[in-house]
Amino acid sequence: MASDLDTVRVLRALFNDMPRAPQGLSGLELMAWIKSSMTDYEGGEMAYMIEHITRNSMLDIVLHMRESGHLQDDAAFDETVALISTEEGRRTFRDRCINAQKTVDATERLLKRARKSAPTQQALFVPESQEIERFVQGQASGPGPLFSEYAAREEVQEIGVFARAPEQVHEFAWGFVVEHPGGWNVYVAQVWRQGTVGYFDRFLSAWKLEAVTPLDDTGAAPALPSGLLVDDGIGSFSSLSFEIEPGAPVPQLRRWLGETFIGRMLPRMAAKVLDDSYDFPGSGLAN
Repeated sequence: MASDLDTVRVLRALFNDMPRAPQGLSGLELMAWIKSSMTDYEGGEMAYMIEHITRNSMLDIVLHMRESGHLQDDAAFDETVALISTEEGRRTFRDRCINAQKTVDATERLLKRARKSAPTQQALFVPESQEIERFVQGQASGPGPLFSEYAAREEVQEIGVFARAPEQVHEFAWGFVVEHPGGWNVYVAQVWRQGTVGYFDRFLSAWKLEAVTPLDDTGAAPALPSGLLVDDGIGSFSSLSFEIEPGAPVPQLRRWLGETFIGRMLPRMAAKVLDDSYDFPGSGLAN
């Protein structure tokens, strides 16, 4: 535990250049002096408050490291006390703390990502082959219970997502796909139950990751067929949207969407999207 002497040394080092109230002031005089000090401080009252908060935070950090960290070593403690006694030194100390926290955060994200790489954590659901084959053959099931559940949601009705009944609906055990002449919109039940709006960006990030991730041990990534464009689901209030370019071979695109995307990519994507502790590559490691 940090001694009283340690605390006094750190306090003096941190606040040696801050204004000090004269001794013998009454309560009212002290309040007036504090108000004047804050007003006259370079940058005004807000700057004064921020500086005090920052230095008090540094006090807590140094004393904590003195009690249980590397500053238990007297030489290291003496060096740190000398460092934080100057403005430049305090800036250096703050930078060290910030960089250390970034390292801790980045390590934690990597550990989370590694934990989620276990095969049992990779898929949110197992697609049914009969449902996929029905989709590939273009045999729409029509609206089912999941479509009805989604269409009945208050925000869906307010926005008017299905103000016009969709031309074709392919319902699966995990959600449904709405087909229109220009493409397909994918809706995952567990996503809308957790709040569709919050997952637009995460689904697009999951797509970018999955598009370069091998589907199996052969190491081959799932090549996106020409003529098919991928976009976030904001416009259709869906998880993900696929648009068909004019003249593209629809049967081949439908087969790829069913067998490759729905059958192999979507289950892994949805698992990552719904795991709020999962950080997608590029979402923060570079910070």
